[in-house]
Amino acid sequence: MPKRFPPVHALVAFEAAARSGSFAVAANELCITPSALSHRIRLLEEFVGDRLFIRDGRAPTLTPFGRSYLDVVASALQTLTDFPMPGHTSPAQPRIKLTITPTFARYLLLPRLPSFTKAHPDIVLDMFLSVPLYDLSLSESDLEVRFGVGKYPDLETVKLMEEPAFPVASPAYLESLGGLATPADLSRATLLRSALEPWKSWFEVAGLDWPEPTTGVRIDDLGLLLEAVRLGQGVGLTRQHFAQEMIEKGEVIELFDIRLASPPHAYYVVYEQGTRLRPEVQLFVDWMLAEFADS
Repeated sequence: MPKRFPPVHALVAFEAAARSGSFAVAANELCITPSALSHRIRLLEEFVGDRLFIRDGRAPTLTPFGRSYLDVVASALQTLTDFPMPGHTSPAQPRIKLTITPTFARYLLLPRLPSFTKAHPDIVLDMFLSVPLYDLSLSESDLEVRFGVGKYPDLETVKLMEEPAFPVASPAYLESLGGLATPADLSRATLLRSALEPWKSWFEVAGLDWPEPTTGVRIDDLGLLLEAVRLGQGVGLTRQHFAQEMIEKGEVIELFDIRLASPPHAYYVVYEQGTRLRPEVQLFVDWMLAEFADS
């Protein structure tokens, strides 16, 4: 049977927390969030099968097992640190871990990103994808761009941008229906659904007293929903940044010229308290706010 080794990142978190006597101080030292540090320590406790800290609301204190295990962990980490590593003389680069939604990454962030990397070539940016409305934990990221209502308990939130929502359809789909002249004609159409872009608010602006659709295809990724529209599978709600290229190419057509000015969901930058105090994080948040100020 192969040997099971304890996760090194969890050992480092345990040693830092035990040495400093504070999860917050240890998290700042390791450039991660306090919740990420707690997650790593819980992971190590599951591995060893015993508690390492007593958490009673005050500063965490080591359990008897934790004290004895700390001696072993500290010695092992010191051995690794002291081992001569050729070429490792340069200081560590500042790093930002960013979690983003796929559609935001593709249509909004990536086209703008070169201006940040050119201005700050020393900052390393690690990007991870999350599914809106499902991945509601910052996990081990420093920042997250969320598409939602902007209410996240115990987290700092800054609105990044919002855009009007409007319906679109492909020319072929419109032809198959014989056209859609008024919003009421949508009763003959297949409405593509998404929890991220509900129809009810747009119905109200369009003067339709209709309930939220409950049947048909539901796609909880706005990029995939727009692709389904392009392929002629129905009518969907979208926004300018997402659909602009397809509209210019004639692949989809905006319907009725009726837009929902303030949809229920917008993009927010989300982070734990204190994270923005790190200079590289502050630089990136300020850059994003400036980039999307006119969006």
